[in-house]
Amino acid sequence: MKVQYASYQETIDFLKQTMREHPHLFRLQSIGETWEGRHIMLMTISNEVAYADDKPAMLYTGSIHAREWIGNELAIKFVQYVVDNYRFNPKLREALSRNTVYMVPCLNPDGFEFSRNHFSFWRKNRRNNGDGTFGVDLNRNFDAKFMRNQNTASNTYGGPHAFSEPETCAIRDFVEGHSNIRIALDYHSQGNVFFPAHKFNHEAEIDGTDLNVLCANMNHEIQKVTGRQYGIHRGKPPANLIHGSGREYYYGKGILSTVVEVGTRNIPDYLKNMAESIDENIPALIHALSEAINYSPAAPVRVQNFTIQHVESDSVTLEWEYPERDDIYFEIYRSDTNKSMCGEENMVTVTKSLSFRDTQLKSGRFYFYNIRAVDKVTRVKSPFSPELRLKTRLADNECALTVFPAKEQVGYVGQNGGAKNKEHFGYNSMFAGVDVKRGISYGVIGFDVSSIPEGSTILNACFSLYPMNRVNTKIEKYGEWSVSLLDPTTLSDIQDYQEIANATPLHTLGVTIKSDRMTQGIWLKWNFNGVERELLEKLLTIGNVLLRLQGPSQLPLGNDSQVMQFDIGYGPFGSGLHYRPNLELLYQLPKTRLALAPAQVNTICSQEVTENKLASGFDAEGKIIYGQMEFSPEGLPDPAKTVFTQAYLKLCNKGALATGKDIRFTVELVELKDVDYQSVRKRTKIEYIGYEVSNNQLKDQSTHYFIFDSYSLSELGRLHAENKPFYFLIRATAESQASNVQVQWRVDEEQGANSELIIHCINRRNHPVAPVTDLTYGIENNQLKLTWTNPEDEDFVGCYVVRNRFHPPRSPHDGVKLYGGKDAYTLDNFSNHDIGKYYAVFTYDNVPNYSEPVFVHHQGQDKRSE
Repeated sequence: MKVQYASYQETIDFLKQTMREHPHLFRLQSIGETWEGRHIMLMTISNEVAYADDKPAMLYTGSIHAREWIGNELAIKFVQYVVDNYRFNPKLREALSRNTVYMVPCLNPDGFEFSRNHFSFWRKNRRNNGDGTFGVDLNRNFDAKFMRNQNTASNTYGGPHAFSEPETCAIRDFVEGHSNIRIALDYHSQGNVFFPAHKFNHEAEIDGTDLNVLCANMNHEIQKVTGRQYGIHRGKPPANLIHGSGREYYYGKGILSTVVEVGTRNIPDYLKNMAESIDENIPALIHALSEAINYSPAAPVRVQNFTIQHVESDSVTLEWEYPERDDIYFEIYRSDTNKSMCGEENMVTVTKSLSFRDTQLKSGRFYFYNIRAVDKVTRVKSPFSPELRLKTRLADNECALTVFPAKEQVGYVGQNGGAKNKEHFGYNSMFAGVDVKRGISYGVIGFDVSSIPEGSTILNACFSLYPMNRVNTKIEKYGEWSVSLLDPTTLSDIQDYQEIANATPLHTLGVTIKSDRMTQGIWLKWNFNGVERELLEKLLTIGNVLLRLQGPSQLPLGNDSQVMQFDIGYGPFGSGLHYRPNLELLYQLPKTRLALAPAQVNTICSQEVTENKLASGFDAEGKIIYGQMEFSPEGLPDPAKTVFTQAYLKLCNKGALATGKDIRFTVELVELKDVDYQSVRKRTKIEYIGYEVSNNQLKDQSTHYFIFDSYSLSELGRLHAENKPFYFLIRATAESQASNVQVQWRVDEEQGANSELIIHCINRRNHPVAPVTDLTYGIENNQLKLTWTNPEDEDFVGCYVVRNRFHPPRSPHDGVKLYGGKDAYTLDNFSNHDIGKYYAVFTYDNVPNYSEPVFVHHQGQDKRSE
């Protein structure tokens, strides 16, 4: 297998030959020498390469870890792709005309050759440490939070000091001498995941969206080739982050930087796996190269103060600021998940305006928006503004609940775990799949849904799970992960392997996730279909939902692991509530049916008003006879806590007209000043109710239903809130002159059905409780403390506190959640107090309806602009 991979000398020979044959595209140079005297070679690639250093550039580094051969191999194949395609591939030609690639195929030549010829899985370089050990982990040797480690035998030994190694010094010196580098990609294996750079703190960065979108767009190019989805995972500062890496060193220099972990093995089967990894990453590299110019001085400036102006249940209005320029327009992208690509597929508008209203959205759903400015002459784009995250308001008939499992309800059971399986709940991680150590492992997640009233209708349900590590998912395209609904009443101990393994599922959710789409750092979501939501409704009677996560249960010969690791949000390695499994439920409360008899009916003619009789048609002069009905709102539930979900008017006729004319009857919801003919003629029409009925329909049946549409239903609710009567007019129309015809409608008769107004409603608060007052903040024990006064309202459930570094949060989801509950204070434990940021507090009820936010701005001590 190793013969199929190029040696370091073969790599250099190939690069030299390529430069000789294509001197206008390639330039080869040595940027330093290793301990063993090998040259560290860098290839410059650009159209008219003599001017390469004048263009924005992308830095590519590969095989900094000796056993991760993908970096060197991908570089060779990329160079060959350029040779074969630059003449006719327009995207590649444009990328190379506007940008430059600085490519170091192998930053660790000594270790690479040692891995090839002696110890396949050697990681470090070949420094003689002087104590019988060899090697420094070059990716721990950069001056980026360098951490001293005395264990020279460790695979991650970072060296005696930062930049102690000739390899890291060589790349440092090159980077410092080339300020045109805008993007840096560091290729590693394994994991099929992007690891964007970070700054070791709990703060959003102004270019965090740029990093995520760069990776997501590269991911999109990868998916187009093989269908594989890579993860995107920045880590969770300030703990559990590597120190001394090249990625953070480049990022500290203002370069967008990410590690790309490729494949599931360090040295995979070349024809089966390596060739595939190469083919999927070449288009991703071309995309990254094309983006370099968008982060150069030639790019328009970043859009400022991109924020939410207003959110409704089906629309959102966004606004932003930008210097007035005729040559600039804006592209806005929308997706329903974060870490999503931004391209033609999800671009929702191109505009020169400084605001945009996005319509036809779904209620109670998350949306993510991104914006960049574009120079219409050069087509160069600006960096992205920080991403906006929001959730549309609930529709009037909807309630929502996000449920998290308690400690004892979430974990995993392993085939070989025995009594220790109980220790796997509420602690660190969940495993699902199969490996030699654990045997078969099942994830177990339980949710308490007892707060949802029995009889509620589940409108939407989504189970979300955060994959934190896929390193032990080692076999490409092998196995699927699925989620089953279990019956909690049939299990006595959910922490027992045999009970979970042998449980008969009520149903296995329709979505399964294959191994090549089992990502790290991107939420996995299972959306319940109609059948699955009906099962959830039945489980409401129990008050508990129990899910089992299962993966592969067998290993092919020669393999030791195909298991996936998920965050549960508990324990030292869990990442808290933000990364805990959750079940999002959108539901409608049980309905109450109200049948209202008319409080008053009248037949209104031009000459008189006849009380207690309901008729409509035409008089002898052909003038309209109106049937008028009044329904009183008295006795209806409190309008502040009532939502009408459906309404219809039932009219029952006594016979039909004898005429053969096409006469039809319509019903109007109206507002009347008085009950007389002139007032009726000058009525305020609100809306027609349903569709008209014809005389033929009157002959065929005696009961007719006029159904309210969305608008007329909302108007009925408005009248209820204003404590106004509900007035309806029954009016006849004819295709030609008609006279002396009228229809009688049944009202308050002992025999047969009567006309009535039917309203279906739910007990749901319509408006949020009042906002908090007296919001202040201060620094206490080196933590920022927010305090406020809660409103006095029996429906007050709690406050939702959000932090946003860039603008005041106008949605409870536009930023980092700090707190949710009834307390009148919270602490921001992790933020950097030197950096300015905004805090918003929203109150909410049990729907939840959220109040308008109350803001406070922490100026910070670092007043420097980004």
